[in-house]
Amino acid sequence: MLLPVFASLVLLAPPAPKYPADAIAPALRENAHAVVRAYDKVVVVKSAGQLVETVHKVVTVLDEAGSDDYGLLTVPYDVLNHISYLRGAVYNAQGQLLHQLRPAEVHDQGLGSDGGSLMTDNRVRYADLRQPATPYTVEFDYEIVSENTLFYPDWQPQHAENLALEGATLQVTTPTALPLRYQELLLPAGAASAPVVANNQTTYRWQLPAHPAVDDEPLAPSLEEQLPAVHLAPATFEVQGHAGSLASWQSLGQWVYALGQGRDVLPPALTAKMAQLITVAPDPRERARKVYEFLQGSTRYVSVQLGLGGWQTAPASAVVSGGYGDCKALSNYTCALLKAAGLPAYVALVGAGADHADVRASFPSSQFNHAILCMPLAAYGTVPADTVWLECTSQTEAFGYMGSFTGNRHALLLTPEGGRLVATPRYGAQANRQQRRTDLWLTADGGAKATVRTRRLGLAQDRYAQLLHDGDPEEQKKYVSNRLRLSHFTITSLRLAAAPSATLPGVVETMGLELASVGTAAGQRMLLAPNVLGRLGALPPQVGPRQAPLALPAPGLYQDTVRLHLPTGFKAENLPQPTQLTTAYGTYSSTCTTLPDGTLQYVRQLETRRPGSGAPLPATKYTEYQDFRRKVSQADNAQVVLVKTDA
Repeated sequence: MLLPVFASLVLLAPPAPKYPADAIAPALRENAHAVVRAYDKVVVVKSAGQLVETVHKVVTVLDEAGSDDYGLLTVPYDVLNHISYLRGAVYNAQGQLLHQLRPAEVHDQGLGSDGGSLMTDNRVRYADLRQPATPYTVEFDYEIVSENTLFYPDWQPQHAENLALEGATLQVTTPTALPLRYQELLLPAGAASAPVVANNQTTYRWQLPAHPAVDDEPLAPSLEEQLPAVHLAPATFEVQGHAGSLASWQSLGQWVYALGQGRDVLPPALTAKMAQLITVAPDPRERARKVYEFLQGSTRYVSVQLGLGGWQTAPASAVVSGGYGDCKALSNYTCALLKAAGLPAYVALVGAGADHADVRASFPSSQFNHAILCMPLAAYGTVPADTVWLECTSQTEAFGYMGSFTGNRHALLLTPEGGRLVATPRYGAQANRQQRRTDLWLTADGGAKATVRTRRLGLAQDRYAQLLHDGDPEEQKKYVSNRLRLSHFTITSLRLAAAPSATLPGVVETMGLELASVGTAAGQRMLLAPNVLGRLGALPPQVGPRQAPLALPAPGLYQDTVRLHLPTGFKAENLPQPTQLTTAYGTYSSTCTTLPDGTLQYVRQLETRRPGSGAPLPATKYTEYQDFRRKVSQADNAQVVLVKTDA
């Protein structure tokens, strides 16, 4: 009788602890909200049209700040990517199982229409294992079967600040006849193993060792650009029966171009209408402008992400009949309109977004999320030779302007000969201008009323143009208020209007302000910094050796004129000395003078630069740039001393 009892006791013994929090090395806990205990990804390429990705991910959440980011998991999918399973478990600090994820706790949510602006088959499955007490550990396993081999999974186990890594692996197995293409970024020595060939299959392996959490240093590139990663891509692929090659940008462009062939046919009446523009507007640029105005006045943007529709444009005739299209469809439609008007153009793929990294040019792969249009006037023998770029999804964007959304980067031009990587418009300091005139009426107690007129052009006006066209006064006021580096103020009036400009779009902001405290009383004197709105702050001191490269903000030109109308009975006793700075990072000048009527006039100009090609600078340059910012900040905060004359 003892044997069965003993056996049952063995069966009922609690499982061994998994991932106890106290097993994490102290160095990995430092500055970390969470630690990736394991991130193991296995990719198996089944054929040119299918691959399977399995992921095992374990994260210990150390504190409440890490819970929302790492205590749950979201896995996107669509009609071409199917989730085979999603499993999970959560453990307490000692590594004891708290809960096993049940199928009913895996939620499914569509990312469907938001009222007509979006049509998509994108969905997500998500599981929430967040716990009220930390530390705790979540463990997730999932598998995705993909029939869209244009995209191979990437691998970057550590991708955010305050996240440490204990270890991670990547394994890719592919038929030897379907070679793997990959790009290794910032991998430590020994991370990659030599490929192994067996039974007509080639297996690649990478392994990352432990790495402490990374701090996001000032003016650093995104952490995704600073931490180890492996980017994967096929040599050949297939999407819903359409085969292609990623051997070069040319071959990728050929594949996308072929998807759109025959889809640029317009109704005869519309073709004839566009052809009339050849006589009405013989100048190619002006003719293109009229086509663009017609586009903006007759279509609207609707995102379409349905299967192959993520890459294949809808026919131009569908845009005509429906009056809408996604970025591909509207660009293709505009291309057809221009062709009918005697102006051949090309659709171009681009990675859009103000913070979107530029294309990794040495690694041909699908790195794009948007389509725009390129019309190279040089091809038509025009003088001066230039290129017109068009954003076809906006009903309000200025003709030929790319801005921070798609400017200053590379795009893939889709031509009959294939893809060609080209630069979109580059916007320097002169194209990022802010000119401000402030009149400040001071009161004897240090308060003031002010009228401010700010003219922004180019990149400086991008967000303000959106606010102008949205037309929501409260949102406008909130945005402007959040960017005033002032305390105790009231915006009494605010108006945004389009600024006339021959070359760049612009917005004029006219504002009234009441300021409770501009000047500081000191006996019979009052001290104040005349640069009320345009001060540039100094950078924080560097603690320890800097690790990250220096990524400078976009170049810009900032001009301020401030007129200080003094209170009755006050005059200027001391004015700031003129300041001139010239460095590789920019130039600066400021002066403060007394006008004949006793008004003080402060004039300040700052032009910032990006030395070299604009790429991030070595970390060692931070000290130099910090010194430039410190000197500018000191000059910006220089004070006027006023004194009472009727005491």
